Amino acid sequence: MRRALFLDRDGIVNIDHGYVHRPDQVAFVPGIFALCREAAARGLLLVVATNQSGIGRGLYTEDNFHALMRWMGERFDHEGAPLHAVEYCPDHPQHGIGRYRRETPRRKPGPGMLLDAASAHGIALGASLMLGDKASDMQAALAVGIGTRILASEDAAEVAKAPAGTLVLPSVAAVAAWFAGTA
Repeated sequence: MRRALFLDRDGIVNIDHGYVHRPDQVAFVPGIFALCREAAARGLLLVVATNQSGIGRGLYTEDNFHALMRWMGERFDHEGAPLHAVEYCPDHPQHGIGRYRRETPRRKPGPGMLLDAASAHGIALGASLMLGDKASDMQAALAVGIGTRILASEDAAEVAKAPAGTLVLPSVAAVAAWFAGTA
């Protein structure tokens, strides 16, 4: 079994400007490449797990999403931190259109994306880490028994909703510094 660093996308990998789906909209979060290089050097798989209701709302297509993730993957490769896998959920139970309007366990805080990645890639969830900026990321991680849950947020409401045992740090850069010090 392998270990992974699960990453939420919007707010962790890239600044969340709302429904980011083109390279020209992307600004990478400070510290993300340093953190991911260190994680990869320690043998952790880098796995993005992201709700993408913009697809379900009809704001962009799955093809747009895949094109952006290929571009992001190239940037991570260039930075020495290759992404191993990307899991996404385009559905939304209230705002989805057509086939995307549904409840699904893949949508965080549901555990489906994390379980699917673990099954597909032989990931030991208890030995893995989850980094997110929302309490729903931490709730999904707790549901599957991810051993280390890190909330990178200064949003008091998100911090208050995070499950007990969540490590709260103010930014991805702070997470990178913390992680570098845990060697």
